[in-house]
Amino acid sequence: MTTVERDNELSSTVGKPLLDGADDVKFSVRKLAVHYAELQAVHDVNLDIGQRQVTALIGPSGCGKSTFLRCLNRMNDIIASCVVQGEVHLDQKDIYAPQVDVVALRARVGMVFQKPNPFPKSIYDNIAYGPRLHGQADSPSALDELVETSLRRAGLWAEVKDLLHRPATSLSGGQQQRLCIARTIAIQPEVILMDEPCSALDPIATARIEALIGELKCDYTIVIVTHSMQQASRVSDRTAYFHLGRLLEVNATDKIFMAPEHPGTEDYITGRIG
Repeated sequence: MTTVERDNELSSTVGKPLLDGADDVKFSVRKLAVHYAELQAVHDVNLDIGQRQVTALIGPSGCGKSTFLRCLNRMNDIIASCVVQGEVHLDQKDIYAPQVDVVALRARVGMVFQKPNPFPKSIYDNIAYGPRLHGQADSPSALDELVETSLRRAGLWAEVKDLLHRPATSLSGGQQQRLCIARTIAIQPEVILMDEPCSALDPIATARIEALIGELKCDYTIVIVTHSMQQASRVSDRTAYFHLGRLLEVNATDKIFMAPEHPGTEDYITGRIG
């Protein structure tokens, strides 16, 4: 039996895709399907994402994990051919309801992308941009404090406190990614989505980002897409394995890596597929 045939036969997710207590659930996803024109990228995913936890999404390239991630803050809305079906609830409210303000949603659910993407502005203005846009600082001193606090939370303040008016693009790659995390934190989100945040970074910068994720989960729900199984095992509380657009298994990270229940998960972790 091929891997695809086995995945189809065992199409229901094993592990614990749904959490027991509603109070512990930040996102509740039911029967989520995503199409790009004729191509179906995600198939009937059911998954709960816990409050103040790090959930890692792993799987081969093209398996649907980044598409799934972008459903959580409606980034797929900007793709004309994309159709999203099913339910995505944030704090028990449907984020795809007609009355939802997408700008406000993305303030609650921030996103850090694969490559650092600082604005062509100063370091200070990169952090201040979101709070100004959303009216979150009522005075220059309040904005200064918010900028400093965000940079401190991202572990960058000591390195840039005397450089705030220099271009953000003058920073190193790792510093730029931490700046983008600080920019996300500055608008005071509840959730941070990270799409391969370390893929363009060296090992030292990666270690700093991973340490930062561990600190941030005390205050934020974090969902991270990663190709690195080692990174998933280091930073996450729960791990979800995607293959060919299907969620095959989700469970506590230790369980996924030490005793996976789905044979497809074991094949991926042991390198038989990838």
